[in-house]
Amino acid sequence: MDFSSKLLENAVHEMSQLPGIGKRTALRLVLHLLKQPEDRTENLATALVSLRSQIKFCVSCHNISDVELCEICASPKRDESLVCVVEDIRDVMAIENTGQFRGLYHVLGGKISPMEGIGPQDLTISSLITKAKKGIIKELIFALSSTMEGDTTNFYIYKQLDNLEISTSTIARGVAVGDELEYADEVTLGRSIINRIPFEGSLKAN
Repeated sequence: MDFSSKLLENAVHEMSQLPGIGKRTALRLVLHLLKQPEDRTENLATALVSLRSQIKFCVSCHNISDVELCEICASPKRDESLVCVVEDIRDVMAIENTGQFRGLYHVLGGKISPMEGIGPQDLTISSLITKAKKGIIKELIFALSSTMEGDTTNFYIYKQLDNLEISTSTIARGVAVGDELEYADEVTLGRSIINRIPFEGSLKAN
């Protein structure tokens, strides 16, 4: 792709580094920005810089937050004895949109995947186990996607909870095997949370 401007080429190159954005789509987006009022582009740039430099991760659940303790963890209306284990922020947003869950979350930051070189030490599993040992948590809900990596991660955490008086459950299979939570519709996901099943039962089913 030939460019008449090095500035344009640089902008297209950076834009094309985003997931799902090829060079042609990047060019279309950049040209669109050039047609907009200058302050709109400046607002976008400022928002992105602020996001990158000021964003925090909740000290309790590792969710993305503007402050040290996210609004969900800080809310007195949430049930701290019930914790939903998810892969990332998108899953928190998906479950929150159902309006069916009033507990807290724990964001792992990924799933165990030996093929990709991701082990338990690369996730926030150790801090989850530390919280579990404090005795406040009564139930952990595994809400990872129904993939081999998700099931492996669930089972690893489950084994780390030996000798702890914590019940474990997993979301009902209203969410199809292999599906990511963020793509599930709110009704299906909400029912999957409400109709969750004991994790031990899911092991027998497999």
